[in-house]
Amino acid sequence: MKKLSVKSVVAIGIGAALFFVLGKISIPTPVPNTYISLQYAIQAVFATLFGPVAGLLIGLIGHTLIDATSYGPWWSWIIASGVVGMITGLAAKRLDVTDGLDKKELIYFNVAQIIAHLIAWGLVAPCLDILIYAEPVEKLFSQGLTASIVNILTTGIVGTLLLVAYAATQVKKGSLNKE
Repeated sequence: MKKLSVKSVVAIGIGAALFFVLGKISIPTPVPNTYISLQYAIQAVFATLFGPVAGLLIGLIGHTLIDATSYGPWWSWIIASGVVGMITGLAAKRLDVTDGLDKKELIYFNVAQIIAHLIAWGLVAPCLDILIYAEPVEKLFSQGLTASIVNILTTGIVGTLLLVAYAATQVKKGSLNKE
């Protein structure tokens, strides 16, 4: 396995801390134990900038901290959070945010994050809830569907805005002239 750079380790620490803080600030949905919050938008941006390992670890660490300071670790959803970051980071390898983002790249980012959330909350979390906790199936898939929708929307809106803002701060290749 390739070693993580200091920059990536710092990004994981900052990303996990932001994931934790934003996860503690949430709005409940009508579905029990399912909330609207912004941590997945931050995770998607960090996964895009620092890769799938950073995305995975930000989700695992950040969600573990949220659960540990609330009601105790719920491992199925912690793992699902890691899966979101890993898939988003893998897909984002095709994006070059250092040279600006065009509409095609933003669409690609959003398709990737939609797929990541659907896999994590529609498959990984409910299946692990059944295997680990023997939870009732009807409840799990309504929670998964709700989590997918709210996380897709918050990542799509806030994550996209953050990526566009970040890309706008980057110096475009070939834009500087020698005088």
